[in-house]
Amino acid sequence: MANEKSSITLTEENFQKEVIESNQPVLVDFWAAWCGPCLVLGPAVEELAGELAGQAKVGKLNVDENPGVASQYGIRSIPTVLIFNKGKVADSAIGVVPKEALRDKINGLVSVA
Repeated sequence: MANEKSSITLTEENFQKEVIESNQPVLVDFWAAWCGPCLVLGPAVEELAGELAGQAKVGKLNVDENPGVASQYGIRSIPTVLIFNKGKVADSAIGVVPKEALRDKINGLVSVA
């Protein structure tokens, strides 16, 4: 892989700073290690982290290790991707979605950010 940038590991401790207070759009992948579809989506999320470097942040939040944040945003099904802009949820996707669909969602925010 040409671009070595990887996603940010999000936790209950850094979520406010990395996501809510971010001046860039942030794609957050809510996942768990036991979730098969999450493992399918994971590589696409990592690729997006490299492709969007400098334009948007990409983070992954393990729902088992950070149940408070998952509960706060009503995550009931994983994988769920929430895209934050200016501290608010601007878009979302549930389940395994094509990387291009996620890129289109975040690109729509990057151009207006």
